[in-house]
Amino acid sequence: MSTRPSPSSSTEASSSFQGDGAPGASSSSPDDQEVMPFLDHLEELRWSLLKGGIGVLITTILTAIYSRWIVDQVLIGPTRPDFFMYDVLGYDARELELLNRTITGQFFADIGTILIVGMVAGSPIIVYYMWKFIEPALYPEERQGMKFASWAATFFFLTGIAFGYLILTPIALQFFAGYEISPQITNQFDIITYFSMISFWALGTGLLFELPVVVYFLSKVGLLTPDLMRTYRKYALLVVLVLGALLTPPDPFTQILLAVPLLLLYELSILVSVYVNKRRRRAAAV
Repeated sequence: MSTRPSPSSSTEASSSFQGDGAPGASSSSPDDQEVMPFLDHLEELRWSLLKGGIGVLITTILTAIYSRWIVDQVLIGPTRPDFFMYDVLGYDARELELLNRTITGQFFADIGTILIVGMVAGSPIIVYYMWKFIEPALYPEERQGMKFASWAATFFFLTGIAFGYLILTPIALQFFAGYEISPQITNQFDIITYFSMISFWALGTGLLFELPVVVYFLSKVGLLTPDLMRTYRKYALLVVLVLGALLTPPDPFTQILLAVPLLLLYELSILVSVYVNKRRRRAAAV
């Protein structure tokens, strides 16, 4: 047989959760809020994904509207000697000739360009709505960390894409345009292969530049420590050189050009790990 709690016991129970630093002191704490059923969580996730998908759809439609300009001025830009980055890099660039060797080549190159550019442009929208989905379940200090990680992930991804497009792509194109095994062979690039390589270089470096964000999460769950990263620094150098060889032409200058920012990101990741582990130890000591 159940008994009803007395008013005094209810008052004592409620007062035990008041005051500075108490679990129930702030309404922003997830424990203070009513627990949402599992199906409601799925519904919230569905709407978050739907809103993010609509955002990507809008950016894809805008990309389709301006696809001619994007293709002609942005994607094909590095094939022209007057591309502004050649002056910045000090290159005496040669013009590249693009060919279409299949009936549907230009059509699928156009569709692929619209989809890739649309998804890249819409990626911050997806990150935003996923952040809004998980935000209510976090404590205030966790929200600050996750908010930083969300913005950092977007920043490093877009910075990596810019590096791949503005620096890696022009150098790689000029290397392959000037590489020949016989004077009788003329270098002409198929448009499908060209757009695929542009996407590979840009998106590949964008993902590699996410290293500090990955280290942040691994350090947060205790899988990475600064001492461990310092111990394996020489192996990280080897991995960076291998990745540089895979993403760049077989040219030492280009490989080093990609390896240097990756090594700097590795050193930055060590500092990130130091910061996260200090906060973990401080929280554990409380």
